[in-house]
Amino acid sequence: MRTTTLSAMMLMTLATIVVAQSPASPAGAGQRLTFEVASIKRNVSGDQNSSIRVQPGGQIVVTNNSLYNLIRNAYGTQRYEMVPGPNLPSWIDSDKWDLLAKPPADAPQVQEQMQLRLRSLLEDRFKLKARREMRETPIYELVVARSDGQLGPQLKRSGDECAAQGRAREGGVAPTPLPPGGFCGTRTGNGNVSMKGVPLSNFVRNLGGTTGRFVMDKTGLTGPFDLELQWALDQPAGGAQTDGVSLFAAMQEQLGLKL
Repeated sequence: MRTTTLSAMMLMTLATIVVAQSPASPAGAGQRLTFEVASIKRNVSGDQNSSIRVQPGGQIVVTNNSLYNLIRNAYGTQRYEMVPGPNLPSWIDSDKWDLLAKPPADAPQVQEQMQLRLRSLLEDRFKLKARREMRETPIYELVVARSDGQLGPQLKRSGDECAAQGRAREGGVAPTPLPPGGFCGTRTGNGNVSMKGVPLSNFVRNLGGTTGRFVMDKTGLTGPFDLELQWALDQPAGGAQTDGVSLFAAMQEQLGLKL
């Protein structure tokens, strides 16, 4: 498959990385969006947990993320799409950062605009420059496993709770609090992913990072979904075996989807 790629050069370190990416929308071309206020500082806590959150009002709070991951999120890419160049600095994936960024008060809370603002911030603070290229890469296609279209027990269409949260934010209104333990969005861990009230395309994008290939959504499923998926991670040579199924088998058994 022919895909768009992005190569980026950090002038402050003369680093070059190449990022393979699916064709992107030209929306936002010709304009440079920035945050009104932004701060970045090193995180030296040694904590293994990290997060990227968008708070009411559009403020982005990044905790304990590498610059590599910030670039990945700014351009909507996965790790397998980022090919290191010969001068890549070692700290780009080891040093962790905290980021607090606030857009202008009247800015719409649209994901694409948030990404454009983050790109501008990386350009300003880390001297990042980027260009797009084309590459051909092997891919997976995600399809519904059963011919009758029936989905698995862990994949269901969402109710309106998360959609209502999104409408409130877009209208500049504080959303109604979710019940205890409730969330909207995607949570991932080692061998598990939970999704509430987001399009299946979000799951497909994250799936590419797990499989190591671009995944094309051929399910025909539209609208927001909830899902729960668990699978056994690959074991290192000589390591203890754990109970569970592979990602490919788990997707078919739990979600009714097939790669």
